[in-house]
Amino acid sequence: MAATDGHAGKRPNSVWLTERPPLKRKADQPAGLGLDKIVAATVRLLDAEGLAKFSMRRLAAELGVTAMSVYWYVDTKDDLLELALDSVMGEMRLPDEAEPGRDWRDHLRSLAGEYRALLTGHPWVARLVGTYINIGPHSTAFSDASMRVMKESGLSLEQITGGLSAVFQFVYGFATIEGLFNARCAEAGMSVDEYFQQVMTAVQGRPEFAETLENSTKVMAARGGSTVWEMRDRDFAFALDLQIAGIEAMRDRPGD
Repeated sequence: MAATDGHAGKRPNSVWLTERPPLKRKADQPAGLGLDKIVAATVRLLDAEGLAKFSMRRLAAELGVTAMSVYWYVDTKDDLLELALDSVMGEMRLPDEAEPGRDWRDHLRSLAGEYRALLTGHPWVARLVGTYINIGPHSTAFSDASMRVMKESGLSLEQITGGLSAVFQFVYGFATIEGLFNARCAEAGMSVDEYFQQVMTAVQGRPEFAETLENSTKVMAARGGSTVWEMRDRDFAFALDLQIAGIEAMRDRPGD
């Protein structure tokens, strides 16, 4: 049965659920222009300028064609953004499920790390994964791989989706904040460590921040890492282990 968007008999809008007739190149279509090239240019623009500044007109200018030439390949801007989203989802490496002695924990860590890298490497992705239904081939492959790994954890069928939410919504939140901070630093024209040090210096000597600064200084010293990147990696690894420990605890809890 087809999924609906809440209106009887109506499908959710998605490029992956839309059947388009085969393209027949018109004489006035630019040579060398194709859907793959359009999607690749879309990703480049989104990475460079962000989602808010993206437009079909801006994309056409980047490609050196008219906007109508782009619309020959996609019906709407939303369709193109869905295609771009699934394209970068293909950057995530999936675990080798034929690996001898595979451990679901290691494969779950691998998937979580790939998702984090995707969200921080393409900050615009965080907005789009909450906008579209994400049923493109790369998105589906990642979802299926995550489901298979979680099934190996030993959680019951009714617990699996909760387990997936615990892990990947944690990764989403962690990486989205991380990506936004990285973007803010880039806009300020300085490295993450430079920006962080500037903030810490700005609050020193301010009585309203005294307790926060003291606690932060002690925690940073205790957790180790000489750079913001290293501290983030340590935090991410520990937080992910907490998620995995929670899965194991719920799996093994008597009566569940």
